[in-house]
Amino acid sequence: MVHQKEITLKPYKRGFHIITEDIIKAFPELRTIHAGLLQVFIKHTSASLTINENADPSVRVDFESHMNIMVPENQPYYIHTYEGADDMPAHIKSSLMGASVQIPITNGRLNLGTWQGIYLCEHRDYGGSRQLVLTAIGA
Repeated sequence: MVHQKEITLKPYKRGFHIITEDIIKAFPELRTIHAGLLQVFIKHTSASLTINENADPSVRVDFESHMNIMVPENQPYYIHTYEGADDMPAHIKSSLMGASVQIPITNGRLNLGTWQGIYLCEHRDYGGSRQLVLTAIGA
């Protein structure tokens, strides 16, 4: 059995945001799968996805702080700056973090660890709404 749906997330400010519940609410077909996988794919090059801590919000703040040190803005060697100082750094951060995550589905639920959540990593100051493709495969 395969289910696929494209959803649009509301615009988020720059940073790391837990979107696990948004995905679950938008994709009730997950409940029909006894055992399988959910792939979440983001259709953008300046935002990304990852799975990490879902309880303490300071983890998401630290992610943003560290990524900004790893990939600083306004570097003299950036050529692709057409959309501002956050343009090229956003593309680099997106590639470092990744465009998709996979989560096991067990008995109609995402089989995440107790402290795990799916993050939208918004790397632009004004990224706008983001599109995700959700694909669930299983029986």
